[in-house]
Amino acid sequence: MKKVTLLFLSLFLTTIAFSQNGEKAKSLLDEVSTKMGAYKNMYIGFSQTLSNKDAGIKEGDEPPIRGEINLEGEKYILNYLGNQFIYDGKKLYVINHDEKEISITDGDLGGDDGFIYPSKLLTFYKEGYNFKMGKLENNQGRQIQYVTLNPIDSNSDIVKVELGIDAKTKHIFNLIQTGSNGSKTTFTITKFKKNEELSENFFKFNKAKFLSQNYTID
Repeated sequence: MKKVTLLFLSLFLTTIAFSQNGEKAKSLLDEVSTKMGAYKNMYIGFSQTLSNKDAGIKEGDEPPIRGEINLEGEKYILNYLGNQFIYDGKKLYVINHDEKEISITDGDLGGDDGFIYPSKLLTFYKEGYNFKMGKLENNQGRQIQYVTLNPIDSNSDIVKVELGIDAKTKHIFNLIQTGSNGSKTTFTITKFKKNEELSENFFKFNKAKFLSQNYTID
């Protein structure tokens, strides 16, 4: 009976510890979301690296891919992989500059593949994830606290997300996605600006401009 009682107590305390860990992680994510979400707008420059141990691809084998994004509420302009994505809150314009082609769809990027889309950067964790506090890491004098998020959906293409948060500023430092195929994609914020003065039409698609440059619009 004594052994059973001790086992039950151990399991009970472990459950409490996991629960407290999860609550602490959620509290930190909420703090980051509230702080960054309060900015009128944000500019984020980022780099992307890829590694896959099974495929023999190590981080640093290839130069990082660079991109940038302006965010204001749900609106954004993303420049990434040679394409420009403009979301004005209603329609998404995908501009392929190499081919001079533009496609237009209703609504934002989306899907059930587990990928974290730009306008959901500060809110994606609120649905579909279990989370816990991860490692605390020193990165060139900055204390980066990681939160580990695991999708509840076992069929998700993403099996783990690690969100690195600057412990001092409560800003996102990087985001690491581990895919079901073993690949690990790391997005690191290299430049950050907030509350810039943007024109009223900053997130508006200028159809006449692109037609004058002989772009094809689907």
